[in-house]
Amino acid sequence: MRAFDGAGALPPEKPEEEGAKEGAALCAEKGDGVAGECGGLFSPLTFAGLTLPNNVLLAPMAGYTDLAYRRMCIGLGAGLTFTEMVSSKGLLYDNAETKKLLRCGEESPKAAQLFGSDPEILRAACESELLAPYDLIDLNMGCPMPKIVKNGEGSALLENRPLAEKVISACVKSGKRISVKFRIGVKEGDNVAAEFAKLCEGAGACLVTVHGRVRERIYAGEPDYKAIAEAKDAVKIPVIANGGVWNRKDAEKMLQRTGADGVMIARAALYRPQTFSDILGTPAPSMGELFFPLLDEEIDLNGERFALLFLRKMAAFWCKGVRGAAEYKRRLFAADSIASLRLIAEELFGPPPSTNG
Repeated sequence: MRAFDGAGALPPEKPEEEGAKEGAALCAEKGDGVAGECGGLFSPLTFAGLTLPNNVLLAPMAGYTDLAYRRMCIGLGAGLTFTEMVSSKGLLYDNAETKKLLRCGEESPKAAQLFGSDPEILRAACESELLAPYDLIDLNMGCPMPKIVKNGEGSALLENRPLAEKVISACVKSGKRISVKFRIGVKEGDNVAAEFAKLCEGAGACLVTVHGRVRERIYAGEPDYKAIAEAKDAVKIPVIANGGVWNRKDAEKMLQRTGADGVMIARAALYRPQTFSDILGTPAPSMGELFFPLLDEEIDLNGERFALLFLRKMAAFWCKGVRGAAEYKRRLFAADSIASLRLIAEELFGPPPSTNG
């Protein structure tokens, strides 16, 4: 399911509101010290016979984490990446757009995320040949968007735990590794994280990701570290912490305060994909070294029209903090060809890597 319409809509822009106007600045804070000083916080993670190279994961994000973007993040160090969330019904109905969302390469490990609420449809989806290449299938039980919730899907399953349990159990019967991503509750003051984590484990999930905010807050405010920690203490399977991780300091704080087994990066990976490099203490490429190869791969995979719409949106993320950013954004969204987009990107990020030197 594509959430982005190509018109340039950006995710919410401020942590205390619904995203980050200060996203670029927050992402740029890389934390102190070097990787060796993290006390093993960022390290390989093994579960259900699957070993990840590290425990810093890329979140599934509708409209963003397509194959090209996932590959880029893997190159920057992401230990595991997820597809955009995929409709289980769309998969079974042989929807062409759904097939595009599930394209993958030889990169391993890799994960796909499904949403739905019908146990048998979800099980059949898990058994689909389209999901055969994936090492892990994640079930979305955290999406706060009204159009998903009103269908009894996403975070609506937090309010229908018997059905949630049936969904997980049915998917486990497919023989695939199953994980679940959910929020700590629905309304302010709710905290069902520990209880829901136990439900997931009992139904056969091999890993859970806990977004430390309730549904009604969407992305606003600090994550609830205590709720995530309670979920971690309640189960034996790995717990991945999600929410409010913009840089290495945030990642360290999240792991130290929750005891979680890993962190999942979402909006920070849009504003600054090098966040993975920053957290892991590896050299970070320039924006130009990322932009132009990503543009070329999007053209190869999806054609020039999609690449134009997608990359001008990403360039708008990446120019935050640049002098004259507002004018650059105006020009980016006015760009009507790949050639014009390349020219603006060269002004912003420098020449493509192949022309350097």
